[in-house]
Amino acid sequence: MTAGDWVLGVDSGGSGLRIALARAGDGRVVENVSSREPVPTGPRGIEAAALLRQLLPAAEAMRRRAATVGPPAAVAIGAAGMATLGDDVRAVLPGALEQALGVRRLALAADAVTAYAGALGQRPGAVVAGGTGAIALGTDLTTWRRADGWGHLLGDCGSGAWIGRAGLEAAMRAHDGRRGGSDALLARAEERFGPADGLPGALYPRTDRAAVLASFAPDVARCAAEGDPVAADVLARAAAHIAEAAAAVCPDGEGCDVALTGGLFRLGDPLLVPLAKALADRLPHARAVSAAGDPLTGAVTIASALASGSLRLPRDPRLLEVRPSGTSGGLRPDAT
Repeated sequence: MTAGDWVLGVDSGGSGLRIALARAGDGRVVENVSSREPVPTGPRGIEAAALLRQLLPAAEAMRRRAATVGPPAAVAIGAAGMATLGDDVRAVLPGALEQALGVRRLALAADAVTAYAGALGQRPGAVVAGGTGAIALGTDLTTWRRADGWGHLLGDCGSGAWIGRAGLEAAMRAHDGRRGGSDALLARAEERFGPADGLPGALYPRTDRAAVLASFAPDVARCAAEGDPVAADVLARAAAHIAEAAAAVCPDGEGCDVALTGGLFRLGDPLLVPLAKALADRLPHARAVSAAGDPLTGAVTIASALASGSLRLPRDPRLLEVRPSGTSGGLRPDAT
């Protein structure tokens, strides 16, 4: 491929870094690589230097294998925490990528935006991205609407961490003999984490508490599938939260497309059945559609659209920032 014929899409999340090299014209992925080492965060948020240490060698190796010539037509980077923890990335990446790869068109996106673009492309609608956390994002292609995604202490209602925490609370209620407890969830919790009275000491000091809580969500789903009413109620409440977030971000008007994306929805029928009912109740005129792809697909979609000048998703200083070609001072902020 010659200069301008290829793009890079990047997805940086809690499970690591994924990079795809694709043809600029049609977005067809030629090669992708992944690393299980997540990009750390520091006092200025996501550490740009750490991201570059993984991204640049991988991109250079992909370029050689794909026999590309010259710089990419565009690069799109989607990162967890970009909306609130992206100061270092915004300050460092444009100049560094221009110098290292000759990047002249760059999109910096929150991972919710790449999840949206992967699921629905560039059409109006709403997407709920669910995993350890949960966020809903919707657009009418003029502005973005966001609901939740505030982390496991302030929100992420209905997420894997929320389900796991609610399940463990029910386990501890059973341990204490309080109302609302579940012996089935208590047994699962002790099987996974050890004696119940040792759980606070094992959980509270952890820096990855949200992930640990989310690791219990599949146990909650299994208990619900086996007929435990407390576990089933946890998942019904999670479904109501997810539907509420989707309703908050759906564009006005009839027939909003709603897609679900992320590992949370692999919990299966114990979550999906009450969620279908909750969505029908809250959004009776919406269309539930399958997600076309994942956040890496979304990053490639954004990069390809940026390369061709057809990017229609709304620009936003926190959610989707586009940097066009610059001068010796690096890429300049978009003036449009």
